[in-house]
Amino acid sequence: MTLASLPLDARPREKLLSRGPETLCDSELLAVLLRTGLPGQSVLALARELLDRFNGLAGLLRADPKDLGELRGVGPAKQAMLAAVMELARRGLREGLSDQPVFESVDAVRTYLRLQLDALPHECFAVMFLDVRHRLIRMDNMFRGTLSHTIAYPREVVKRALALEAAAVILAHNHPSGHAQPSEADIRLTRTLKEALALVEVSVLDHFVVGAGHAVSMAELGLL
Repeated sequence: MTLASLPLDARPREKLLSRGPETLCDSELLAVLLRTGLPGQSVLALARELLDRFNGLAGLLRADPKDLGELRGVGPAKQAMLAAVMELARRGLREGLSDQPVFESVDAVRTYLRLQLDALPHECFAVMFLDVRHRLIRMDNMFRGTLSHTIAYPREVVKRALALEAAAVILAHNHPSGHAQPSEADIRLTRTLKEALALVEVSVLDHFVVGAGHAVSMAELGLL
């Protein structure tokens, strides 16, 4: 079925404008962004194919632009649009975390970390540096590892915290394998960093492990 054959108020763009974006399913929202399909394939069909190919909206947003380009109908313009949507989401969340204490919105912290780390093919250790009111100063991707190992240097984290005059930090790293549960090595590293930062009166509020669309809090697991 083509868009032209749908009733006017059932077409994604018109439906969004008349009823609100919350009334659209994932494929309809994606169709609004994609705008055009292919000869013989409507934009709704293309949107559904993309979602199927990448296992849903979360997988699509985590996808590498090069992987998107392998699908017929997704050229540079559509790749750029999807990448821009992702970056806008990151920036919007970052602004919110800079304006209020981060733990007034734990879900926003989780979403922000997933958007930053979940799509990376390599391990990355990041630190969210917070001010005395626990508002985000900045987040730095400090160390990069292989697929199976990351080394975080406590001295470098301490130096960066002092340079930014941070009062607290949230640690985060990803597991590209998709398994988001903390390992014994993660627990030992967290304790080492906590002890090092305590010497300069910087608190470790949490350590999140990101993988497969999840961000697991070590604080919630009682591991800090």
